[in-house]
Amino acid sequence: MGNIGSEVRHQFLDEVQQDLLSILPVTPGDIDSIVEQFGSFETMFQEGRNDPRWKLLKDNLRKRGMAEPEWWRTPLGRFAAQNIDDLDVSVVSCVDAAKILGVTKGTVSTLVRRGTLASRQGQPYLSAVLGRMLHPKTAGRPRKVSNDRIVGVGEDGQRAKPILKWAGGKTQMLGTLLPLVPQQYGTYIEPFFGGGALFFALCPNNAVIADSNPELVNLYVQVRDHVDDVIEALSQYRNDKELFLSTRALDWQAMSPIEAAARTLFLNKTCFNGLYRVNRKGQFNTPFGSYKNPTICDPAALREASGALSHAVIECGDYLTILKKHAKPGDFIFLDPPYIPVSKYADFKRYTKEQFGIGDHSKLAIEFMRLYSMGCQVVLTNSNHPLVHELYSSFKIQVIPTRRSVSCKTSSRGGEDVVVSAFPKLQLGTSHGHAKIDPDGQTRLYPATRFMGSKQKLLNELWDAVSRFEFDSVADLFSGSGVVSYMFKARGKQVFSNDYMAMSATFTKALVENNHVTLPREEALRLLEDCSTDNFVESTFKDLYYSDEDNHLIDVLRTRIKTLEDPYKHAIAMMALIRACTKKRPRGIFTYTGQRYDDGRQDLRKSLSRQFLEAVDAINAAVFDNGKANRSVRSNALKVGAGSFDLVYIDPPYYSPLSDNEYVRRYHFVEGLACDWQGVQMQEHTKTKKFKSYPTPFSSRTGAAQAFDELFKRYAQSILIVSYSSNSLPTKEEMVELLRRYKRHVEVVPVDYRYSFGTQHKGSSNRNQVQEYFFVAY
Repeated sequence: MGNIGSEVRHQFLDEVQQDLLSILPVTPGDIDSIVEQFGSFETMFQEGRNDPRWKLLKDNLRKRGMAEPEWWRTPLGRFAAQNIDDLDVSVVSCVDAAKILGVTKGTVSTLVRRGTLASRQGQPYLSAVLGRMLHPKTAGRPRKVSNDRIVGVGEDGQRAKPILKWAGGKTQMLGTLLPLVPQQYGTYIEPFFGGGALFFALCPNNAVIADSNPELVNLYVQVRDHVDDVIEALSQYRNDKELFLSTRALDWQAMSPIEAAARTLFLNKTCFNGLYRVNRKGQFNTPFGSYKNPTICDPAALREASGALSHAVIECGDYLTILKKHAKPGDFIFLDPPYIPVSKYADFKRYTKEQFGIGDHSKLAIEFMRLYSMGCQVVLTNSNHPLVHELYSSFKIQVIPTRRSVSCKTSSRGGEDVVVSAFPKLQLGTSHGHAKIDPDGQTRLYPATRFMGSKQKLLNELWDAVSRFEFDSVADLFSGSGVVSYMFKARGKQVFSNDYMAMSATFTKALVENNHVTLPREEALRLLEDCSTDNFVESTFKDLYYSDEDNHLIDVLRTRIKTLEDPYKHAIAMMALIRACTKKRPRGIFTYTGQRYDDGRQDLRKSLSRQFLEAVDAINAAVFDNGKANRSVRSNALKVGAGSFDLVYIDPPYYSPLSDNEYVRRYHFVEGLACDWQGVQMQEHTKTKKFKSYPTPFSSRTGAAQAFDELFKRYAQSILIVSYSSNSLPTKEEMVELLRRYKRHVEVVPVDYRYSFGTQHKGSSNRNQVQEYFFVAY
């Protein structure tokens, strides 16, 4: 280290002698001998990193600087700043940052506000402050990442930065985003690339970047592969309105790729606020910016960007295609889609001629969950819109104050963004050739239902009740919505799923028994193509639940789904049709006709075809392989073949003299779809055109008690988990007595729960507030 090394060594020894670093486990004499062992003070730091004594040393040096900020500017402080490599998560006050940098607090506040100094909630990161101290011309101290590249540093050692000004660019949010980047990841993937602020801040060594805008993709490819030619072409432009308008009128696709890239950069640097916007024909239409002296060509910045891009695969395509092609467990995915508008005139979605609407955001949320469930580390940004909170309610959401750069009025540029982050609890690996999964994340992928009695909101309580047992196989005898079977599958259990309802068996066929098969979008679209039908729905249910147009489409889907030979594709398509019909129906039930319960939900406004396709996407995203041979059957629980199961879960229809447990009455239409109205007795005289309910012993107190006794006897060798409610019969005490005939230990786990539907007759107060019981018998 030359003279600097000597200054550092002498300051270090002085501070040890003055007890400024008094808790070090070594004496000055020890330091001398150890330095001699390593050859130099610097080598001691570098080669002794894993020595516990030097970890303690670095902790003390850090504490020294935090206690006296000006200390960082001393020789020892600067040396520590260069060699302590885990300062990224520490923040300091603006006052302390000013002391470190030797500037005013106001200057630091300005740097933070502009995003030049990375920060968290207004407090700068210590690593960024020290980086600026060590390298005043740069905007942040580099930090190591998993792929051994340096954050924010290009091939020539200079800081890489975005080459475009971009509406919704993330430069000002880097202080929030950078700490979320995982320390280890496989490939960095960003399918909504835009200005690429996070990518250029990271300069990952292994990346896939993409955008659906072909002009934008061409720019980055040319800068990566032909940067000097792009610089030469761009240097011919000047800041002139007539030149801007004539260049804007050119068709970039008729130009050479290099000339087109230069045109893109010129228009971006000279247009209003750098806003990239196109009309429905894909033509750039942002007006001239009238800037006095914009920097049109910055050769150094372009070369730095070229170095960063040299390690990236660059593709043009839809984000779903890119993610399905490239995303693998352990990858880091950054999603920065066109934002949901938060004001009447906001429109950040016209980056390409294809609009990105509310339905696209719903589809993106499904993909987000799929990526998370397969083990990707995912971060997403969007506007602070209620729909974003609704779509990503299962994940961590941060609200970040930001400034918009595209409003013509500076007073209206304030806003709030949200950052959604999801990191799997378990690192993905392989076990017998199958990927390990995060069970909670996978379970969240199960498409939500409005099925009466669904345990979707009680899964945590149920798992808490059973997780103490060691078991490998589970029988779910009354699968209902299918979510409990799916939860057990996500937990790695071999699942036998049964229900007497055809629709329930369809759900579990699609997502429990099925481990691999999905229904491609092109095949789903073909199912929507018009064809001749038997007109059964169109004639039988005319003017009852849906429009004539929707009834015809239902018949078309029925007809075409029958032609699917693969049983799992058939189940996926039928589940999607059932889901679409349920979501298009107010309250999701068929006990009444007409639309009198229309509450204005968006689902009721969507077309049936769109509902069907969205359902297919959601179901496809939930298909996974847990490495087990799971089964789905449709049978009477009292007659289904009794196998040997470690655990049996029993959740039958709840009987109460004040309650209606008639599933067929509620869901007869979609149940009819599932069984194609085969083997049922239509009741033509009824207004709803329902069919006769299936026989069940759970329609009386005596029948329910006898059925429970028979089931408990049949599965006496298994751990028994029974779900029942406080307003049902048999009573809690009677259930415990029944179970004790066959089990030595019986426990009752109460759970307060409010059902989605009030099922009891008028006159009972608080009728859908009940206490759910999990009876645990072993």
